[in-house]
Amino acid sequence: MHKTIAEAKKFVSLLVNELHDVREFEIVVCPPFTTLSEVGEILSGRNIKLGAQNVFYEDQGAFTGEISPLMLKEIGVEYVIIGHSERRHIFKEDDELINKKVRAVLEKGMTPILCVGETLEEREKGLTFCVVEKQVREGFYGLDKEEAQKVVIAYEPVWAIGTGRVATPQQAQEVHAFIRKLLSEMYDGETAESIRILYGGSIKPDNFLGLIVQKDIDGGLVGGASLKESFIELARIMRGVIS
Repeated sequence: MHKTIAEAKKFVSLLVNELHDVREFEIVVCPPFTTLSEVGEILSGRNIKLGAQNVFYEDQGAFTGEISPLMLKEIGVEYVIIGHSERRHIFKEDDELINKKVRAVLEKGMTPILCVGETLEEREKGLTFCVVEKQVREGFYGLDKEEAQKVVIAYEPVWAIGTGRVATPQQAQEVHAFIRKLLSEMYDGETAESIRILYGGSIKPDNFLGLIVQKDIDGGLVGGASLKESFIELARIMRGVIS
């Protein structure tokens, strides 16, 4: 919940100028609902994609305060974050609701970014893999192989979001590898390899390189660092690793 329309337009214009020639990987920005339409106009035809932070699963109806997949699709949204840790823990969204959102987004031809991850209490109790497996299995419930390949997963260790604590590259890779193996069991190895798994947990320019070089970390879901010019630096680090 950052940036007015004017602030968002100014910042996205800066990103377009600084990152206009990046083609090696995808860059997505997910501003608040109020700014989506105008930011989308700036990004139209550019290499930076437009994403939303949340969605409801019905196209229309008596769901006051909600935004439908149809509304997002109409203004050029291509990606939708679903099940972010704040949605799960502050707004009490459960796996069943999150799965409905994933399927609704896929039906409209957009890409869901499904967030999964454990709390500090769950990690300390040794429940990380149990929690993540449940969230992945229920998030992908009812999806066939072709649909599954269109989903992006973001692993968010909740204990490392906004706390200044960061999972070590080894801790992050361990969970990413677990998710990849789980996907191969749910579908097959080829499908598992094709699904992008992002890391999201206090990513900053000074820790991103150690994370992104890990075998099963395909990118980042960036929080606070996406609100300022450090986001540009992160993109350049990613570009350096790929090239």
